[in-house]
Amino acid sequence: MSKEALLDLAEHATEDLDGLVTAHEIMHGELILHARRDSIAKVLQFLRDDRECDCKVLVDVTAVDYPQRPERFDVVYQLLSLTQNQRIRVKIQTDENAPVPTVTEVYSAAGWFEREVWDMFGIYFSDHPDLRRILTDYGFEGHPLRKDFPLTGYVELRYDDELKRVVYEPVKLTQDFRRFDFLSPWEALTDMQLPGDEKAMKPGHGWTDYRKEKKAG
Repeated sequence: MSKEALLDLAEHATEDLDGLVTAHEIMHGELILHARRDSIAKVLQFLRDDRECDCKVLVDVTAVDYPQRPERFDVVYQLLSLTQNQRIRVKIQTDENAPVPTVTEVYSAAGWFEREVWDMFGIYFSDHPDLRRILTDYGFEGHPLRKDFPLTGYVELRYDDELKRVVYEPVKLTQDFRRFDFLSPWEALTDMQLPGDEKAMKPGHGWTDYRKEKKAG
């Protein structure tokens, strides 16, 4: 759809929802609606049933973590209209404690999507019929896609031959491997070797020692 058509659609939804949509924007040729958290079910029901929107398919529910904000999470709903050949993205904001109303009565597919968001981000969906972890183990601690979750996790598991079962143990990793100075040989080398990368092997081609060139000049 053209930008003008998307703007018309945004105005149509904003007027009919009467304050439930707080803002809109167009990004990469797709319409994004910002909605009130407590009214997300009404907003999605309108986008599903309205003839001009006709978003019968819920493609995904996901989240984004912005730890510096008071309401650190964006919950994102990806909608698709096959008849109108268009996508609409709906965003709401929440924090670690404020629940988000479930939309399982509007889209049955939201059941597993919301469980995944709960598992990965710890966002609670009120009135969800079966809100429990879906990707991690039942005894897993924390929520892996939060920005403050450590890269190594908190526990590791292995199969114990003596106990004949899987056991959990605290992660044992030296502190040097937890800090990344971006000057280690693990990082991909560019055409310029940075100070501190002398321990890494120089690539066979595509590398220039600009320090020698500077001295020669």
